[in-house]
Amino acid sequence: MLPETTIVIAAYNEQQRLPATLRKIQAYLAAKQLEAEVVVVDDGSTDGTASLVRELAQRMPGLRLISYPRNRGKGYALRQGVQASRGKLVLVSDADLSTPIEELETLKRLLAARSHHIAIGSRALPQSDVVEAQPPWRRRMGRLFNKAVRLLITDEFADTQCGFKLFHGEVARRLFRQARIDRFAYDVEILALARRYGYSVAEVPIRWRNCTASKVNPALDSLQMLGDLVKIRLNVGRQQDTLVQLEKLRSRSLNS
Repeated sequence: MLPETTIVIAAYNEQQRLPATLRKIQAYLAAKQLEAEVVVVDDGSTDGTASLVRELAQRMPGLRLISYPRNRGKGYALRQGVQASRGKLVLVSDADLSTPIEELETLKRLLAARSHHIAIGSRALPQSDVVEAQPPWRRRMGRLFNKAVRLLITDEFADTQCGFKLFHGEVARRLFRQARIDRFAYDVEILALARRYGYSVAEVPIRWRNCTASKVNPALDSLQMLGDLVKIRLNVGRQQDTLVQLEKLRSRSLNS
């Protein structure tokens, strides 16, 4: 039988944090009696991440490892994991569980009635519960990036970068199969592609806690992300442009 849910985690040098994360996920799945698989993608780690996951997989049913030798970026890693997924639902989650795994229930409610194809966690809505905020430099970086996203790609979402997103399985596999952004701006590309194909996206307030061991380089990653936004604009277009085209098509069908 296919698993109900696939949980995909990109991991780069996460030997220290992964054991606690996987124990929490395992306990949650057991408590909810969920048929699920957990796919950890080792993104060219230089520590013992891959060996750790192989060892844990012997005691944790449904845990799978994808590993390759060179670091390619979070977007690339999640692309490999999602394309290897088998679940009817696919959750992508950060390795540090900044968003507790229990918030999966919050997102699932939006997909249960098939009123939405995708539900994304958000730290920026009034109802969001940010237990511990990011340091000031990360918040400034996030605000600048969000302004660039609104200018170049879409002004629909308050928070594109929260790493907790749930998809109907076939939707996830279609979007990630077509994605090309390898690093941190992958979220924006996925959402832009979702809007291109007319998928309904719900932005959902969640509980979130900042983890201090950040992999983000303020200077290099900021430049990389801005460059990737330009690529997304050129390859996918701006979301409003897509909506205008959809309105034109709908108008033509009504008048014909």
